[in-house]
Amino acid sequence: MVRLIMGEKGTGKTKKLIELINASAAEENGNVVCIEAKSTMTFDIHYHVRLISADEYQITTYEGLRGFVSGLYAGNYDISHVYVDNLCKIVHSEDFTAVEKFLCWLDKFSDANTVKFTVTLTADASVATDGMRKYL
Repeated sequence: MVRLIMGEKGTGKTKKLIELINASAAEENGNVVCIEAKSTMTFDIHYHVRLISADEYQITTYEGLRGFVSGLYAGNYDISHVYVDNLCKIVHSEDFTAVEKFLCWLDKFSDANTVKFTVTLTADASVATDGMRKYL
């Protein structure tokens, strides 16, 4: 399962994401991971959540993020949910065709490994491609 949360800057995406992360930490049996561009949610999320700053690992491309997510899961099969905050900021790209391709990959990964993904994107939902809309 892949869920995409889109909205312009200042529309409450991160606040909603923090609520979802904390609910997952309390309710899910598996491990919860949050990948963000820089460490900004350190004091907002439950301490059981593994918070990862993409900046610290020099993740700057979709290919790098795919490898990172795969490596995370390979090292811990107990991961039940991965949250990605502000995808385009992490990979330094506003290319929605690439976003769609990445979300499709996440969906296949999710089905194969029973891991849920929630991704935020700073853009109005009206500009989403058809492939992205199925995850909204």
